Amino acid sequence: MLSLVHSVATLTIGLQSVELGKNRYQCLVKCAARGPRPRSPRVWKTQRKIGTISKSIKLVECIKGLSNVKEEVYGALDSFIAWELEFPLVTVKKALKSLEFEKEWKRIIQVTKWMLSKGQGRTMGSYYALLNALAEDGRIDEAEELWRTLFSQNLESMPRMFFDRMISIYYHREMHDKMFEIFADMEELGIRPTVPIVTMVGDVFKKLDMLDKCEKLKKKYPPPKWEYRYIKGKRIKIRTKDNVQSGTDNQVNNSTTEPSSDSYEVQENEESEIDDFVEEDNSCVSENDESPKTD
Repeated sequence: MLSLVHSVATLTIGLQSVELGKNRYQCLVKCAARGPRPRSPRVWKTQRKIGTISKSIKLVECIKGLSNVKEEVYGALDSFIAWELEFPLVTVKKALKSLEFEKEWKRIIQVTKWMLSKGQGRTMGSYYALLNALAEDGRIDEAEELWRTLFSQNLESMPRMFFDRMISIYYHREMHDKMFEIFADMEELGIRPTVPIVTMVGDVFKKLDMLDKCEKLKKKYPPPKWEYRYIKGKRIKIRTKDNVQSGTDNQVNNSTTEPSSDSYEVQENEESEIDDFVEEDNSCVSENDESPKTD
């Protein structure tokens, strides 16, 4: 009789397996009728995970210490995304947000133009960020050129925030003619202006002594009575601050001009008391006149 002896013995009965020793390796997997087999960890899964926030911080730090030369900045950005399989659009967007918070307008212009040159992020949000950065950096000519191209390409689908931004740019730089042109384009396209736009245009009318047009503008676009806000994911209707202030002012004016019923009662009581007092004095005087004189 032959018998095979092993340090870790297993007896196979049919399709069942019984292990007589302890498994020294953690990577062994028990399989029915086949025994333990080793599994190596996956190579392409790393233990250290890098998120988009840390990547955006690294991107900002990578371009902060550079000069304003276009080739140097573009080269650093190209080297940053050299090993990426896909364009890191989310990382670049978060980096632009952090640069906007720090008011690094030149860096925003450079990164946005580099992103658009790669054919990525061609959305209205990216164009608006570029327009805002150009205006804040004082490059009005480039901002106007960008506005003209966007307005010609998206004539009927232009968002209202672009009109707001261009009118505010021209208002702060006292370029009234161009501001009136954009406002006329809004009215032709049927875009209702917001309250800040109406106030800015009305202020310009007042400066130019055009009070009739200012009154017509306020009558045509009165401030809205209600506004909608999202609180914890729910849409809630809230009364605007202007109407609340106007309502309180009207109440104060009514209270000052129209006295209350209590004041009417107090005045009537005082007048009746005065009349009674006058009648008593007159009666006393008449009695004294009718009394006989004694020498």
